[in-house]
Amino acid sequence: MLEDYVVVDLEMTGLNAKTDAILEVGAVRVRGGRQVEEYGALLRTEKPLADRVQELTGITREMVQAGADPERAMTEFFDFLGADILVGQNVIFDYGFLKQWAVNHGIALEREAADTLKLARRFLPAEQKKDLESLCAYYQIKRARAHRALDDARETGEIFERLKAEYEAACPEAFLPHPLIYRAKKQTPATGRQMDGLKRYAAYYGIAEAEIPVQMTRSEASRLLDRWISKYGRMPGR
Repeated sequence: MLEDYVVVDLEMTGLNAKTDAILEVGAVRVRGGRQVEEYGALLRTEKPLADRVQELTGITREMVQAGADPERAMTEFFDFLGADILVGQNVIFDYGFLKQWAVNHGIALEREAADTLKLARRFLPAEQKKDLESLCAYYQIKRARAHRALDDARETGEIFERLKAEYEAACPEAFLPHPLIYRAKKQTPATGRQMDGLKRYAAYYGIAEAEIPVQMTRSEASRLLDRWISKYGRMPGR
């Protein structure tokens, strides 16, 4: 029986682990089926924060600007995870962002996990919605702050224990952790030459320099320049 594990949940600036950033991390350590310790942090990021993300999470640009240094917070987060098995709601989605961060920072990350979404799809009625909000309503679990990482991790842990209590005895193999597989390539920061080129292009065409993110990968810088060229054309002499 899976009694010891860590529940994880992340909030992000978007859906793509290669181009979006981790916005908030939350984790709850479970021992003997009881939540005993937790870690949460809101991360500072230079990535744009869409209005939709602010509406969904309640996280504002001002909150992000005052957030924790991402290098420090993620180091603390990985230290908190230790070598534990993970539990999450659609855990592979969050794991993709963790894996991308780990690869970018030269950290080895291979984990096993149990997924409350997969378990709910297997055992609950077909007509029952399986998103976290609906599962909390189904099990009458009060939601404190929806779409905030630590709160969602706490609630996911409660759902996992409820599913175990109802279905593990009859189908124990369904609750065994499985390896998480996500392929990620290291993303290297944009070069000084790329950033200088973007600034010259922006100045020539009157594009606000604020449209150039402070933190960019080489591929992101190349895509941004390609978008500008398709809209404004090439600079003379280029």
